[in-house]
Amino acid sequence: MIRTEALDRLPVRTAVPALRRALDDRGVAVLCAPPGTGKTTLVPLVLAGLTGEGPARRVVVAEPRRIAARAAARRMAWLLGERPGERVGFTVRGERVVGRDTVVEVVTTGVLLQRLQRDQELAGVDVVIIDECHERHLDADTVAAFLLDVREAIRPDLRLVAASATTDAEGWARLLGDAEVIEARGISHPVEVLWAPPARPVKPPHGMRVDPALLTHVAATVRRALAERAGDVLCFLPGVGEIGRVAGQLAGVDAEVLQVHGRAPAAVQDAVLAGSSGGRRVVLATSVAESSLTVPGVRVVVDSGLAREPRTDHARGLSALSTVRASRAAGRQRAGRAGREAPGAVYRCWDQAEDGRLARFPSPEIKVADLAAFALQAACWGDPDASSLALLDPPPAGAMGAAREVLEAIGAVDGGGRVTERGARMSRLGLHPRLARALLDGAREAGARRAAEVVALLSEEPPREYGDDLAAALRTARRGQDGYAARWKQEVRRLSGQVEGPGSGGARSDDAVVGLIAALAFPERVARARGDGAFLMASGTGAELRDASRLRSAPWLAVAVADRPSHAASARVRLAAVVDEPTALLAAGHLRVRGEEVRWVGGEVVARSVDRLGAVELAVRPLKQPDPELVRGALVEGLRREGLGLLRWTRDSEQSRLRLAFLHRVLGAPWPDVSDEALLAETGAWLEPELSRARRRSDLGRIDAGQALRRLLPWASGEAARLDELAPERIEVPSGSRIRVEYGGEQPVLAVKLQELFGMAETPRVAGVPVLVHLLSPAGRPAAVTADLASFWREGYKAVRAELRGRYPKHPWPEDPATVPATRFTSARLKRS
Repeated sequence: MIRTEALDRLPVRTAVPALRRALDDRGVAVLCAPPGTGKTTLVPLVLAGLTGEGPARRVVVAEPRRIAARAAARRMAWLLGERPGERVGFTVRGERVVGRDTVVEVVTTGVLLQRLQRDQELAGVDVVIIDECHERHLDADTVAAFLLDVREAIRPDLRLVAASATTDAEGWARLLGDAEVIEARGISHPVEVLWAPPARPVKPPHGMRVDPALLTHVAATVRRALAERAGDVLCFLPGVGEIGRVAGQLAGVDAEVLQVHGRAPAAVQDAVLAGSSGGRRVVLATSVAESSLTVPGVRVVVDSGLAREPRTDHARGLSALSTVRASRAAGRQRAGRAGREAPGAVYRCWDQAEDGRLARFPSPEIKVADLAAFALQAACWGDPDASSLALLDPPPAGAMGAAREVLEAIGAVDGGGRVTERGARMSRLGLHPRLARALLDGAREAGARRAAEVVALLSEEPPREYGDDLAAALRTARRGQDGYAARWKQEVRRLSGQVEGPGSGGARSDDAVVGLIAALAFPERVARARGDGAFLMASGTGAELRDASRLRSAPWLAVAVADRPSHAASARVRLAAVVDEPTALLAAGHLRVRGEEVRWVGGEVVARSVDRLGAVELAVRPLKQPDPELVRGALVEGLRREGLGLLRWTRDSEQSRLRLAFLHRVLGAPWPDVSDEALLAETGAWLEPELSRARRRSDLGRIDAGQALRRLLPWASGEAARLDELAPERIEVPSGSRIRVEYGGEQPVLAVKLQELFGMAETPRVAGVPVLVHLLSPAGRPAAVTADLASFWREGYKAVRAELRGRYPKHPWPEDPATVPATRFTSARLKRS
């Protein structure tokens, strides 16, 4: 029996007529409705005609998470008075609960992607609802792009709704072709904000690490909330590990402590979503509880302020979840959970002053995630560079380039980026392309079942208590009775049924199979030992094991999971398997390179014949007769690294370079640019033939840089002959002395004794630029600086004369310097002469 009263209480009902009209008019709409309004449960039932309104339609609802898909289907079935699998069902990876009468099916966005690749028309489907689209998960963005493509090309009748829990819907409305935005008002109760920062500073998160002091503070804040407020407490934490540690610190509280995350057993999830049976509850949850799920009875939220987002280090070939500060939008979503049923409170475990510095919204996953799976989906769709897909944010070019390199290396796409038959098969496995490659190739080498076991371990990282040894983790999972082991066994059954391979997998041991599969999945992460728990991966990244790891003595590793803390030079290995060199070469053979290497190493040219696996050197021998061009390239690299000071520079040659730099700055062409960057870019124009004759560092030191620079002078135009006229090395002053001009600053500098300029009325000019005259005392000490001699004689000389006359009485200091000859000598010497 339909629970009509419960349906009528859902606030989104008031927005349904406008949503119907928008879909009838244009076929697309954006629905904005706060959590708890019924956007996820009532709207699909109404659009399917299951509440007695409107025509019957088949509706697919796409949720970002498995836990949300199951919960939404169960809630809709309850509203209809049925069990899941009747008129409402769900499909998530490894679990399908639908029947022949199912007209509303809730699926994960990943499942919908697979379905679209198999059947672009979505035959039999009338409406697709993309729920929680504001979270900007990559699968949701991709599904929306594919569906818009389908609507435009082959299914203009397909109706599409983008459902969001926030009012930030303008971008989605534009993407859907100026779709109408329908807003539903929720029943919101006031939520008091209490700022509860730790008493002492805590370390900011980096990688997956969270300061234990913060978790202790969060547990203490939960205890405080239980003491100060009534109702259940919902506490947001970034991940499963943090949930477990806080749960341990809450032992003994007068409340039931429950843990909600994507890995939680279905029974626990159901218990949380069913509400309290009497006593108080503390629900420790990841961000899955922000908007996708309704947790009844919550009056208090404790927010750690942290979240997990994917991050990819393309330069090092590392990708993993990273702990970040949650955005302000996430903070609002979390706080709103306390006011769903009655007035509530939120305890925020950070300072109010920090709040304004937080990001407004979470980072779109397409901007920060590993895009290999996305690139394969796009290639299978027929748009390898994703240039024609309607996306809110385009994929970064660098990330797409890295993704295409991975796909080409594993045979998923050809040189033009087009999907291969092998790539199409990979895309259907519901795995990251790396893991799909490991499953297909590993099944051939080790058997379908054993390959599936290891791939299942890699597709959902084992709990930390399983350790960092992947082979040991496999044995633990086989005999395990925990929730992870149950999910692992289910995934093994799914994967082993999709591939073929030898039944026994040959004579390889479990440890050998684990190492092989991990190396096939992550070939650039095969690593050779460097000693004391340190390894070098084929990608060139260093990797280190923790001190207590049993893997420290391994000669080679296949690193499955690693992250690099922001302050560290090397990655930290979290999960790896022992391999031998033949296995490393089998898995990463495409990275093997043999050839001559001539490089600048440690301040000298080093010539070697090298056999390497990526950055790992397998065999090295010295080269007696290296290629001269390679030697020249190494010498140029040395000049770039250590500077042009490797050449021989005399004082005159340095001054020549400064003179040329001055003329280039003041007059421009044809006077050459002699900056380091310009000279290094044009070594062939001025350092030949000496550079090609050089073989080592000492040969560079014999090259006369001043003579070499003369090759850059504008000889062809005849301007080179004017060098001494335009930028003279010396200027003759009235005393007869020829004074060197210094060209190192903005203006040329002439440093000369003041008495030698008696009678010089105007400032000398160089290439039209007045020199900066440093007037010196008879002892050569600075007395004054001027770029305008005429003004100095009129206004400054009197004061300088008074000072110097007393200090140097033997020298002439006339009142009018224009009336006496310039001199280098004392008054007595002048009389004798």
